[in-house]
Amino acid sequence: MSGPVYTDLVASLPATVPFVGPETQERARGRGFSARLGANENVFGPSPFAIAAMADAASAVWQYGDPENFDLKQALGAHHRVGMENIVVGEGIDGLLGYLCRMMVEPGVKVVTSQGAYPTFNFHVSGYGGELVTVPYDGDYEDPVALMKKAAEVGARLVYLANPDNPMGTVHSAEVIQAAIDNVPDDCLFILDEAYVEFAPKGSAPDLDIDDKRVIRMRTFSKAYGMAGARVGYAIGHEGVINSFNKIRNHFGVCRISQAGALAALKDQNYLRQTVKAIEVGRKRIEMIVGEQGLSVVPSATNFVAIDCGQDAAFAKAVLDQLIARDIFVRMPFVEPQNRCIRVSVGQQADLSLFELQFPLALEAASEG
Repeated sequence: MSGPVYTDLVASLPATVPFVGPETQERARGRGFSARLGANENVFGPSPFAIAAMADAASAVWQYGDPENFDLKQALGAHHRVGMENIVVGEGIDGLLGYLCRMMVEPGVKVVTSQGAYPTFNFHVSGYGGELVTVPYDGDYEDPVALMKKAAEVGARLVYLANPDNPMGTVHSAEVIQAAIDNVPDDCLFILDEAYVEFAPKGSAPDLDIDDKRVIRMRTFSKAYGMAGARVGYAIGHEGVINSFNKIRNHFGVCRISQAGALAALKDQNYLRQTVKAIEVGRKRIEMIVGEQGLSVVPSATNFVAIDCGQDAAFAKAVLDQLIARDIFVRMPFVEPQNRCIRVSVGQQADLSLFELQFPLALEAASEG
């Protein structure tokens, strides 16, 4: 028996995932983490109204979710002052990125992104045979000018940028991003990933222009709305681009429970504002903890903070390993020079107290190692 026949592309790819989840690490360690501060999850969780809506929807989970996501798209359209035809809902931004790559990427197609930027996007590009072309960060910021210049140079079909950035947490102003939009090459689509935009200062996001076919904006309920496990993301763009998703998306990919939760969360903007304020307080506490050790943080406009460990990547990895050994789950960027940092999500006060206790010990152990 010879078994199934795979495409040459799939046969050539490694069976890996972009991130090793905390659950995988817990199984390998044989014990759980005391503080889960590595996955950029919003530990403050969703609005109580969203929790109640999801609980109410659970009894009807025998029914498929609305394949059109009608009520949620209608509410999102009103929220952003655009038409329903300008919004597509999917299984988180990750799911929408996968659909977009399926629509536009094939062997030989060039896709431009920043070196060290979001690995899941790269995962999707590689999965459809695309050729990734990268440009370095400018300091700890993605470089919109260099991205657009490279896209024009190589004839890219897609160019990707996150604002605020993941993994560094930095943010560009709306004026900088608009200048990038103005310079998107012909026959190229600019993916502007705004997963963390609710945490960013006002003036970080340019106005929506749904008439521009060259731009698609990605948003999510995973971060500020605290619903990462529900897998609800959406994209905003030109009607023609958005309608193309309907050709290939999983129309039943977002379940009834998730749709109900997202709709209720969107309506509770007061809770969103409370969460954003709590994240700001948590970022300041992390900065204080780090400063007490004579180190600094990268300015963040997200729900996580990149901590400059003050030495090279090997030392940062040693600090990370020591924190994990002390049951504090954190992550770090993959590419130099950003990998001089570790990345810590804002947690509850109890989580940050554990981090405050263990961080100096981890630094000391890494220095001795």
